Amino acid sequence: MSSLTIESSRFGQLKVDSGSVLEFPEGLIGLAGSRYAMIAQDPEAPFMWLQSLDDPSLALPVTNPHRFFADFAVEVVDEDAERLELATSSAMDVYVTVRAAPALEDFTANLKAPILVRAGQAWQVINQAPGCELRVPLFPGRAADSAAANGD
Repeated sequence: MSSLTIESSRFGQLKVDSGSVLEFPEGLIGLAGSRYAMIAQDPEAPFMWLQSLDDPSLALPVTNPHRFFADFAVEVVDEDAERLELATSSAMDVYVTVRAAPALEDFTANLKAPILVRAGQAWQVINQAPGCELRVPLFPGRAADSAAANGD
């Protein structure tokens, strides 16, 4: 596979495998640009970066939601299912954006707007599944541990 060199304000100059480049035909909600690279410093790490190829200063932490939420499901409206050919196509990888914070107990995942990836293309959809909120704690047990340690 070929590689390309990209600029990133977070990581500097990077060589990325062209297979990690994703085209978002409809973009990402609230963000400019349609081409991103999925960057993983360690293939086993729970978090990766979605680095914009159009804006070197834009990189979003993402994760596979199934690593943190065993019962996570994506349900989309019929219009999205038809547009993405969900019923007739191969499986898609699923990622969610992460809101990082100084303390682990404050990390959250956006389960309401997951990113679906298939064959170099990606779409962000609105998840209709129950319980899929905009900011869900990634480490809920740590928040309880922290509160107990602080006497809350």
